[in-house]
Amino acid sequence: MPTSITFTDPEKLIDRTETTTVRLTVGDDGWDDGWDDGAIVPTDQWQPLGTADAELSRANDDAAPSTVIELVSGLLDHVIAHSTIAETPDVLDPLSGRHPATFVGFTDSDPGKRTTTTDWSTDRRIGVHLDNFDRLPVADRTLARRRLGINLGPGTRWLLVATTDVLDICQTLGTDDPGHYPHTDDLRRYVADGHPLRLLRLLRIRLDPGDAYIAPTELLPHDGSTLGASDPSRIAFWLGDWPVGILPSLI
Repeated sequence: MPTSITFTDPEKLIDRTETTTVRLTVGDDGWDDGWDDGAIVPTDQWQPLGTADAELSRANDDAAPSTVIELVSGLLDHVIAHSTIAETPDVLDPLSGRHPATFVGFTDSDPGKRTTTTDWSTDRRIGVHLDNFDRLPVADRTLARRRLGINLGPGTRWLLVATTDVLDICQTLGTDDPGHYPHTDDLRRYVADGHPLRLLRLLRIRLDPGDAYIAPTELLPHDGSTLGASDPSRIAFWLGDWPVGILPSLI
């Protein structure tokens, strides 16, 4: 299924979003930013998101909340004020007890990185990937919790997210057996096998300090980026089964 984003004003989405194709890293080919060999990364062919493409990404009113991206803000001041690793998850509840939220942790990122997620066992960046906190097979993948990510600043960050989900990718690959557990390797094989990359473009959505996203990161290929930022930034993460609209929309 295509990426679904909730918004009321397409111009606000267009203002903060660009799109590009992807490529695989191959050894030290002049593009090395400490990535895994074979990682999926964005190309530099960024283009503004068009009005038609923005409308294609609009979430249907009947879309399951677990499949929808929201760009949100509000009720975050207390999180930003207490954004140290020493703080406990109870102090750092961004929803103030209104809905259960499982604290995942913080990530600090230097500016200028095309992708930000690192496999700390290898100290290599993994590129565009899938999360697997809930470890659900294809048949149940749309039941996974969404992830809330809050940019605590001081720098700007970007959410990178693919325009199609892993269920469509697995169907194309023939790995959509109900018991199959989708993995980042499915994404890499899809690109390596030369399947239509028009179906696996990336959106780059700007997150200024205080901005946040809620996204199905176990369903949609994604990563973070600080390319173009002038300052480092910290992002904090939670998981939860949340209805749409729990925080005020940015768009």
